[in-house]
Amino acid sequence: MKQTIYLAGGCFWGVDAYFKQLEGVEKTQAGYANGLTEDTFYENLKNSDHAETVKVTYEDEEISLEKLLEYFYYIIDPFSINKQGGDLGRQYRTGIYSEDRKILEEVRKFLEEKQKNEEEKIQVEVEKLKNYIKAEEYHQDYLKKNPNGYCHVNLLDRPDFN
Repeated sequence: MKQTIYLAGGCFWGVDAYFKQLEGVEKTQAGYANGLTEDTFYENLKNSDHAETVKVTYEDEEISLEKLLEYFYYIIDPFSINKQGGDLGRQYRTGIYSEDRKILEEVRKFLEEKQKNEEEKIQVEVEKLKNYIKAEEYHQDYLKKNPNGYCHVNLLDRPDFN
């Protein structure tokens, strides 16, 4: 069955490109989520408090939510607040959002299990999705259009989470 989850992992260019290449992920979309307003644009993120977010649509019979979360956890610094890679600011915070309460419960359980093995506090926000806006067209498939573009995510590093 098709499912959707929204992943904020810093600059959305790398998160988008990383998840797009995973088997079972049907499509991705760069956008802005969980801000204060129903509308925003890239240059306004500091005012609207939206996070750069990737909408990930996946087939849960091909890739599990847990596996997606493992990849997400792997590519981010889960202890960093409002910073990933060289990017600093609230728009680069880490978060996992969904409209589905059951998915959010699974996400919380996943992070609680991860926390048991960590000394630092995990700083990934888990919230109901609100105020999602598709990003401007030039952000869609950005690293495909701009192969030398900045990316804090190692696109080639994909461990096998079985």
